[in-house]
Amino acid sequence: MLSIYKPLYLHNFQPNVQLNIMEQSFIAYIENSIKENWDLDALTDYKGATLQYKDVARKIEKLHIIFEASGIKKGDKIAVCGRNSSHWGVTFLATLTYGAVIVPILHEFKADNVHNIVNHSEAKLLFVGDQVWENLNESAMPLLEGIMMMADFYILVSRSEKLDYAREHLNEMFGKKYPKNFRKEHVSYHKDQPDELAVINYTSGTTSYSKGVMLPYRSLWSNTTFAFEVLPLKAGDKIVSMLPMAHMYGLAFEFLYEFAVGCHIFFLTRMPSPKIIFQAFTEVKPNLIVAVPLIIEKIIKKSVLPKLETPAMKLLLKVPIINDKIKATVREQMIQAFGGNFAEVIVGGAAFNQEVEQFLKMIDFPYTVGYGMTECGPIICSSRWETLKLASCGKATTRMEVKIDSPDPQNVAGEIICKGANLMLGYYKNAEATSQIIDVNGWLHTGDLATMDTEGYVTVRGRSKNMLLTASGQNIYPEEIESKLNNMPYVSESLIVLQNDKLVALIYPDFDDAFAHGMEQSDIEKVMEDNRNELNLQLPAYCQITKVKIHFEEFEKTAKKSIKRFMYQEVKGQGEYVKTFFNALF
Repeated sequence: MLSIYKPLYLHNFQPNVQLNIMEQSFIAYIENSIKENWDLDALTDYKGATLQYKDVARKIEKLHIIFEASGIKKGDKIAVCGRNSSHWGVTFLATLTYGAVIVPILHEFKADNVHNIVNHSEAKLLFVGDQVWENLNESAMPLLEGIMMMADFYILVSRSEKLDYAREHLNEMFGKKYPKNFRKEHVSYHKDQPDELAVINYTSGTTSYSKGVMLPYRSLWSNTTFAFEVLPLKAGDKIVSMLPMAHMYGLAFEFLYEFAVGCHIFFLTRMPSPKIIFQAFTEVKPNLIVAVPLIIEKIIKKSVLPKLETPAMKLLLKVPIINDKIKATVREQMIQAFGGNFAEVIVGGAAFNQEVEQFLKMIDFPYTVGYGMTECGPIICSSRWETLKLASCGKATTRMEVKIDSPDPQNVAGEIICKGANLMLGYYKNAEATSQIIDVNGWLHTGDLATMDTEGYVTVRGRSKNMLLTASGQNIYPEEIESKLNNMPYVSESLIVLQNDKLVALIYPDFDDAFAHGMEQSDIEKVMEDNRNELNLQLPAYCQITKVKIHFEEFEKTAKKSIKRFMYQEVKGQGEYVKTFFNALF
């Protein structure tokens, strides 16, 4: 039996039907925002320079001139790899508004991962940040016609005389095209089609086996339209962008929607440590916060809990009237920690700590939890914070249909499947992987288990996929790491698991080989630690292995000789600080 929730306005929706282009144009959002907000501040590198919407338009136009003069055609792939910055945003927008396909690459990926993605996507140009460029090898990316620095469009590598000429004569060509200055009436961009490919977003970069999610313009449009429907921002409002824009969550809800509205976006160009985030919130006073659970939890630990753990405060918490006043005070402290000027906090990217969520609910903190995946660009479920049920991730969003494959969806968890306007076209050059996740009827099988109540609220209960999701919102595919580890000295088989938000390698050593070489247990332990260190040199920062645990028996397997992963997963630690806090409250 399938439990289904379909919003009223979705009953007649057919994702394959070509809707009116003007009604479903993502690029129209961008073009109109630039024209309507011409003189407003648009993009700022925190503690750095600011671009107004007219400046963004001018830079977009100059990139268009370079693209055209160097022979880039509509549909060609252009990759971008670097930390969040104003020029990252310009590169992204310039690519789409030209009609080319953007390939965002996470700046934390190792050089080999970047090379693989650039090659697999068949990118013609690559825009990089300076830190990324230091580690790349242009000879490993033979299909590229050029590599350019994002900050100033400086050519680092050119294999095209047309590209060299275009960059050298850029200002001259721009002046000839617009002899009486570049004005808003000159802004006219590519007319996108709903099912036209816009973005190839690679789901993982730990090995060359990354899958390129092909997102069409209707997905960008639908996600942006959803944000317009439920979020309160207006032109001139401010936001701090701290999530990587190479991930769809940060891209969709910290950049694309805000730019379409006419907001002023501040990019944290450095690693977003709690100290930097707090400072930015205090100075910018953003009107909306988009965060992962870890940030919320750190604010509670740093700014709230210490003030509640004194003996006097614990006593006061037991007095009902005073308790309510304290809750109001705590809520105000939380609000001020986020800058004191926001309408709500959007939480996504990872599972929310249940006790933290209970606390936020108790103090009436304005938070919204959503559920999604890259393959839906990303949103699938969400609800306004005023109506969101505890532990739920909300209902199916507009233009999306969600089912729970279960005989008793209210009580027995089943797989979440969905379809609608947000859905990807498939995986780039990987029909087999596409057919494994999208069935013949067009339903995307998420691999996540959930229940659904009679009102359509979805509560995620677990993950049937092997993917590991860290507290910072990074997706980690353990098989990719294990394939590397299993090839290391004296490793027979391994499992990568998430324990207390840390990646741990469970290893069954090849004892026979080790003993044959005269090794003792202490020697094996040392080799495994050496393996861990060597492996970490090959992995991005977010999927480093923190510990090795040796198993003295083979891992239990299925009839197909696959390891029974579920037997080796530990429950994620809730954090003693949260437990202490709740003991004080109740």
